[in-house]
This record gives sequence, structure tokens and C-alpha cells, in this order.
Amino acid sequence: MKKLIALVIMVLALAACAGGSGSAPAVQRVLVPVPVPCKVTMPDAPSWAVDALPLGSTIWQQMQALRAERLQRQGYESELEAAVRACQ
Repeated sequence: MKKLIALVIMVLALAACAGGSGSAPAVQRVLVPVPVPCKVTMPDAPSWAVDALPLGSTIWQQMQALRAERLQRQGYESELEAAVRACQ
């Protein structure tokens, strides 16, 4: 009877040792993107040059205001693009 118990204990011990490879499982790192709130203040729209023209302005004044507004728009767009790039 004692031999049977000893035999069962040895079989169980061997079965426990044979079940695992003896080393801990490898740790895997999983990188998951996490959304982050964008904290960029949007630039204020400029007062456009054409909006300040009085009625009855000459064609020269209108063209001058349109050229100035084009430069204003380009500057404003570059500020908006910089704000968008900061949030990506």
C-alpha cells in the first residue's frame, strides 16, 4: 500500500514536471493608440480688406484690397494648417 502511494506521488510529480517547459511565458508588448484631446486654440479670422471698402470705391482701390485680402487669406490658411498639424 505504501508502495502504491509512493508510486502515485512520483507519477503525479513527473506529470507536473512534464506539463510545462520550465520557463515563464514570454511577455508581449502590445502598443495601442490612445486618443488624446487636441488643445490648440484656433486662430481668429482676420478682418478682410474687401469688407472695409466703402461703396463706390474705384477699381484701383478694389484691386488693391483684393490683393491685400489674398495675402491675408494665405496667412490665415497657414495658421489653420499649423493648428491641424498640431492635433495629428
